[in-house]
Amino acid sequence: MPHYRYRCNSKVCANEWLEFQAMKDSLIEECPKCGSKDVTRLIGAGSGVVYKGTGFYCTDNPKKEAGHGSKKK
Repeated sequence: MPHYRYRCNSKVCANEWLEFQAMKDSLIEECPKCGSKDVTRLIGAGSGVVYKGTGFYCTDNPKKEAGHGSKKK
């Protein structure tokens, strides 16, 4: 589920927060801190690739050397 960054435009509050929402969910229209209706969803850079688990290094799957386990003709 993507996360979106919101900012309260109230000069008193200026709160920023992250909200995890489905893409089909409607925009948040009220600041959870001060209750102001002047809220903006900020444009994000998107998410990067997250690698989980073991691997993803050049040494994990080394190339087989010629002559190692194979017959030369």
